[in-house]
Amino acid sequence: MTTTTSTDTKPFSAFEWMLALRYLRARRKEGFISVIAGFSFVGILLGVATLIIVMAVMNGFRIQLFDKILGLNGHAVLYKHQKAGPFEEFDDIAKKLATVPGVRHVIPLIEGQVLFSSPVQSLGGFVRGADEAGIQQLALVSKNIIAGSLEGFDKQDGVAVGTRLAQALGLQLGDNLSVLNPQGSRTAVGVFPRQRYYRIQAIFEMGMAEYDRSMVFMPRSIAQSFLSRGATVDAIEIMAASPDSIDATIKAMQAAVGPDYGFNSWRQRNMTFFTVLEVERMVMFIILSLIILVAALNIISGMMMLVKDKSRDIAVLRTMGATKGAMMRVFLITGASIGVVGTIAGFVIGVLFCWRINDIKEFIQWVTGTTIMDPTIYYLTRLPAEIDVKETAAIVLMAFVLTLLATLYPSWRASKLDPVEVLRYE
Repeated sequence: MTTTTSTDTKPFSAFEWMLALRYLRARRKEGFISVIAGFSFVGILLGVATLIIVMAVMNGFRIQLFDKILGLNGHAVLYKHQKAGPFEEFDDIAKKLATVPGVRHVIPLIEGQVLFSSPVQSLGGFVRGADEAGIQQLALVSKNIIAGSLEGFDKQDGVAVGTRLAQALGLQLGDNLSVLNPQGSRTAVGVFPRQRYYRIQAIFEMGMAEYDRSMVFMPRSIAQSFLSRGATVDAIEIMAASPDSIDATIKAMQAAVGPDYGFNSWRQRNMTFFTVLEVERMVMFIILSLIILVAALNIISGMMMLVKDKSRDIAVLRTMGATKGAMMRVFLITGASIGVVGTIAGFVIGVLFCWRINDIKEFIQWVTGTTIMDPTIYYLTRLPAEIDVKETAAIVLMAFVLTLLATLYPSWRASKLDPVEVLRYE
């Protein structure tokens, strides 16, 4: 009497791939299983694509807002303590700060809340007084002049206004802008508002609707007179070479200027804002990851049904010499193929969507007749999408791991089927 011993095939051999891919092809009696596999594929595709798109858009928002907020407000602000007296020695302090390693630019400035008006309407906003060299250092302003020029800014009685403010007030280049300071002249009978007219010398568009609608720059000497600052400034803004290392730079600057002055970093001034962005980003990642998890669970259910349906085939193959390992690998390939192809397709769709996201937005607006991301409500004028390579790789790897784990239990069950029990009643 001879006995047949099972000899394991070479792992992931052509036979195993042929059998696994054949199980993926639908037959009429296995249509329901194929439908479940199709839903699993679509679920993984949509989950990966959606996660890539949403995280790219949130990264884009963070980067754009970071660049625009810090591009206008600086990485740190130096102010003089009130008990130390008026800030009149700002030129000497600015020179000291400029020598500190890690400091790129220093801008003495004055800021005040005022009322802008024209024959059309009146709007509240802010006036910033700085010299021409300082404004030229603000690339967000100086590189986005759409009308006029900043040349000779200090020598002219003119101002630079945001494009949305000019549009709202119905003003153009060369027109006179009425600026009213509610904290104007002090007299014996009280404080009288001070109103002046300034010619619009330049119009800028920073791409951040809030700033373009509320910000006006004027020469520092004129701002000192109009805002009753005398020969002082309110603060000195510092642009650092490395915003992430601003804390170390502040320590060096503090040692250079002494204890009469204090500093506020961009983290302190925008802590709540950027914390909310990070929390939103993390929550969105967790929520959207559930789409991939649900699709992986669908793979488990579909594979379990496939194992049950193919139990007779498994038993026959086992009696012909196929090993438990071969059966496990066959169903592992079957389930993993759904996840791998779905992940790759989702990755491609997600990247292409991010690449053409603004074209897609324009098309949807044209079809629906609505405005997506209205710049008067949101800070930005265009929809940003910045793909982070490490983050995208983590999403793809997570999808691969989840789908692979989803196939392990059904594959293990297939390898544990007893051919004698299955074929007993055949």
